[in-house]
Amino acid sequence: MKVSLGPTFLTPTNSWPLLRAMAERADAGPYYGFASLDRLAYDSYEPIATLAAVAAITTRVRLMTAVLVSPLRNAGVLAKQAATVDAISGGRLTLGLAVGSRQDDSLVAPAGFHDRGRRFTAQLEEMRRIWAGELLEGATYPVGPLPVQAGGPELILGGTADRALDRVGRYANGYVMGGRANDGEWVKGIMERVNAAWAANHRSGKPRFVATLPCAFGPGAEQQIDDAVAHYYGGRPGRGSERQVSQNPVSKEAVREMIAMHEELGTDEIVFRPALLDLAQVDQLTEAIS
Repeated sequence: MKVSLGPTFLTPTNSWPLLRAMAERADAGPYYGFASLDRLAYDSYEPIATLAAVAAITTRVRLMTAVLVSPLRNAGVLAKQAATVDAISGGRLTLGLAVGSRQDDSLVAPAGFHDRGRRFTAQLEEMRRIWAGELLEGATYPVGPLPVQAGGPELILGGTADRALDRVGRYANGYVMGGRANDGEWVKGIMERVNAAWAANHRSGKPRFVATLPCAFGPGAEQQIDDAVAHYYGGRPGRGSERQVSQNPVSKEAVREMIAMHEELGTDEIVFRPALLDLAQVDQLTEAIS
């Protein structure tokens, strides 16, 4: 199973030196990918811009948004941004997308919130046309550049509603899970639903499954994850909630156990996101997976 690295939730203005060092360490191995994430009304770097910068300083590691909130953007601009990063990186982009659950992000975009699912479906259809080089109605030329990856970047989608899983079967190469990816029974159940949607859409082969999880090491590790998750989602998760932090890995042994669990369940890739933007935390994670 592939293991990737993601920066923490909070990335304020002065984060670039640490983000750059994380990306360079990921590129040196043993990581498969480097994954950015998305919020708009939050103190964090924009994911496409971040991956464009990372593409210029890396040569091997795969670049991924896990996930980007697609309905905050319009389809034409996002398709062009993604194709540009794919070109800069030599075809290393995986575009993880979802509708998003935070209304404040939609308010400050501004973008509609209650119609975001319908608009997301329309975006996926339009972006596929753009990446195929089609001339859209009213345009003099197609939207370029063409992605290096034929047909567009690898596409993985998130969400748990039936409509979200149907989109995976219709449009995507795979599924990205977060939140409850530390719960083996939940993972097994969502995989079964994704596979059913895949079959219902008469897709050949099988979907690729990617999990994302926070982690931390050392004294106070559980509290670090608790604080980071609560801050990112705008409220402290309660015991037994979907984002219960006590099940997230807080030691090297727990990281290895989480990898083993996902390997047994059939997950193809797992992204570990240190709760703190701290290279010492990255070093601990690297030791755990090496």
